[in-house]
Amino acid sequence: MTSPAASTATTVYTTLDSPLGELLLVGEESSTAPGGTVLTSLSLPQQRGAATVQPHWRHTPCAFAEAVRRLHAYFAGELFSFELAFRTSGTEFQERVWQALDAIPYGSTTTYGRLAEDLGVSRADVRALGAAIGANPLLIVRPCHRVIGADGSMRGYAAGVERKTALLTHEGALQPTLI
Repeated sequence: MTSPAASTATTVYTTLDSPLGELLLVGEESSTAPGGTVLTSLSLPQQRGAATVQPHWRHTPCAFAEAVRRLHAYFAGELFSFELAFRTSGTEFQERVWQALDAIPYGSTTTYGRLAEDLGVSRADVRALGAAIGANPLLIVRPCHRVIGADGSMRGYAAGVERKTALLTHEGALQPTLI
């Protein structure tokens, strides 16, 4: 669920241990968001383009109680979609792509080509589509990990292909591999 337009608000953050590593949740205080915080970023260590804690941010774990509860439920296999207040600030094209990610159901995948077709993006602009997916600031919540190559390959994931594979295996879209 996207919140109304951005305002000048205090930036708050917390971290959460997960099966993928420590998650960094960043948000802004908002009088209109349930719980008083709108999520603006969810990232992982070593993620390309990840948020980094800034000196003026406030460490406020209680501001993310609902997001943390839902993430725990997701990783426990009890939650299949996220209903959280969030705000992103991408270009018009990025926002359109990110909204399309929301429609990819849990436990399924789509391809970059199919997503481009669904959005009316020309073949010449599929790279721009890939770049927009890679710039998604809300990993897991906006399921960019569900977009794969036409041949089934695990292409580009800002937090690493091994984490993409782990998420898709967790959701049942991939079978676990035996070692």
